[in-house]
Amino acid sequence: RMPSCLLKLTRVVLSHKPWALFILLFIFVSFAYVKLYWDIWEDPKSRGHPYGLSAEISCAHDVPSSLDIAGGPSPSPGNVFFVETSEQTTPSYLFSCSVESAARTHPGSRVVVLMKGLAKGNTSLPKHWAFSLLSCFPNVEIQPLDLTELFSGTPLKRWYLWPLRHWEPYFLPVLSDACRIALMWKFGGIYLDTDFIVLKNLQNLTNALGIQGDEVLNGAFLSFKPKHEFMELCMQDFVQNYNGWVWGHQGPELLTRVFKKWCSLGTIKSMSCKGVSALAPEAVYPIPWQDWKKLYEAVSALELHKLLKNTYAVHIWNKLSHGTKLEIPSQALLAQLYSQFCPATYAKMKQD
Repeated sequence: RMPSCLLKLTRVVLSHKPWALFILLFIFVSFAYVKLYWDIWEDPKSRGHPYGLSAEISCAHDVPSSLDIAGGPSPSPGNVFFVETSEQTTPSYLFSCSVESAARTHPGSRVVVLMKGLAKGNTSLPKHWAFSLLSCFPNVEIQPLDLTELFSGTPLKRWYLWPLRHWEPYFLPVLSDACRIALMWKFGGIYLDTDFIVLKNLQNLTNALGIQGDEVLNGAFLSFKPKHEFMELCMQDFVQNYNGWVWGHQGPELLTRVFKKWCSLGTIKSMSCKGVSALAPEAVYPIPWQDWKKLYEAVSALELHKLLKNTYAVHIWNKLSHGTKLEIPSQALLAQLYSQFCPATYAKMKQD
């Protein structure tokens, strides 16, 4: 027998055929839009079979051993986190470089890569050259991302469990925005997007985030102590002022809103306020997103040194740059960054 609620719904639909047709058409168009959005913004480097998924890499001589790390600096407080919220398990060259550069510059810290596409409880990683390469670093840990567990005990739990959430057009970027503030509040440490190349140790940048330009804060880099009030306010704002249909509303705009309230400011500037620092753009966003093509232009060693003198990490703006051809080897800024700060990934790029 058909449940009574379903019978009522059927009668309503049949008695309002024009409205029913409109609703069905709206649902179909929304689904098609979301599917098209994901297809457009999916990293093309992760599609198909571009890197040889079964490739195994022997640990190169330039990868530090456990003994090298044990003899290095004393362990730093806090982890370095990377998050992949899609189902992708085929890391790109840039993904590999991001993790490698963080592992090299933070030898005393755990570099934790959380990936939603990894099966929980499975002890073996998929066969892919990037996993083989990154497994050579004793401080890198690649783990499944359990979103229900991550959001438990936070204001984000009810938001995540809402059944229609996946229909929103920017769901994956918004999910990533939620993950980073939950990680920082629960565990503290450093969060980095997987399109950063890390040049220096970031551990002395505590309770900090960066200005990307145009008086806007960006959450691609975050560094906070656990249970910090600023991150708690970010989670509260995420839920209270939620709008998943506007690009950036839950990310840069959220952080900017909260920082302005935190400091009672009208405009964002490089400063420290009530224990939270807004870093100048050159710290982690030395190349503005509008000038991302500079990453592919040749620079001299002197120009490179001057450009990166006060820089801890370089954001590559992968959403804009991912389709651009990079000559390897070359004097392009990005090629030189790969060569110096993730040499094992660079060697694989040259080989391919």
